[in-house]
Amino acid sequence: MKYRTLGKTGLNVSVIGIGTWQYGGEWGKEFGQKEVASILEKAKEVGINLIDTAECYGDHLSESLIGHAIKKEREQWIVATKFGHHFHRNFERTNHWSSEEVVKQLDDSLKALQTEYVDLYQFHSGSDDAFDNDDLWTELDKQVKAGKVRHLGISIGSNANIHQTSKASDVNAEVIQVVYNRLDRVPEKEVFPSCEEQNLGVLARVPLASGFLSGKYKPGSVFGENDVRHNRDKQEQENMLRLVEQIQKEEVPSGVNMAEWALAWCLKHPAVTSVIPGCKNVEQVESNARAAELVSDGHPQAAK
Repeated sequence: MKYRTLGKTGLNVSVIGIGTWQYGGEWGKEFGQKEVASILEKAKEVGINLIDTAECYGDHLSESLIGHAIKKEREQWIVATKFGHHFHRNFERTNHWSSEEVVKQLDDSLKALQTEYVDLYQFHSGSDDAFDNDDLWTELDKQVKAGKVRHLGISIGSNANIHQTSKASDVNAEVIQVVYNRLDRVPEKEVFPSCEEQNLGVLARVPLASGFLSGKYKPGSVFGENDVRHNRDKQEQENMLRLVEQIQKEEVPSGVNMAEWALAWCLKHPAVTSVIPGCKNVEQVESNARAAELVSDGHPQAAK
């Protein structure tokens, strides 16, 4: 495993992290405690130390599964979670952005995670109006001073959201989380240059483009009704699969696993600190971790 410094937080994070949206049940599969514990145990074994979750992956369900799994070794992990939404049922949430509501969300997250602090607390895909709330950020600064939060971040909902990115330092946020992968390079235009200028850490979510860059699917593939990809526009999906097929032929070296290549591809950009792919089983953890072997050590954020 390789490690990089997460912007100005000073945290040394593994270049491969663990995304945990799926533990909330919205990927058409329910995860039990034993399963999650095995995944995280394997992650620790291969050198992964970063877990990204959220209050609305289930009603604090993902956090609870993680918290139970790591409570005896909390100090070995860098735990990032998010705020701003309340989960009601699959794909149904309401927004809650007032400072009072966010403090309650934080306390509920700490309880679910069975910890006294989170390493990174992220504004979760909110509107610019919700973001431009001085009272919210003043209250979050208080939570940092109280020791409940080590660092603040922003998980931008749109890959082109330069408004929130450019104001990150103004609200004491030190990390930007954004969708970035070989099929979606929008952040390269404005978001990444702003992150580099401010020395912000960058977490790249959906680095495998919801599995399209895994190498498993060919043109003509059909996703089941309980799969989050089922409702995509069919022509758009087919176009993506054809592009992936072309990328695999023209860009992925012979003998290299495409998913591992796709993760390493994201990590070559000088702005990107870590990728946070979802992991459904121990085998995926091992495969994701192998991507670190394809990453050179010459990255500007490489931990010394």
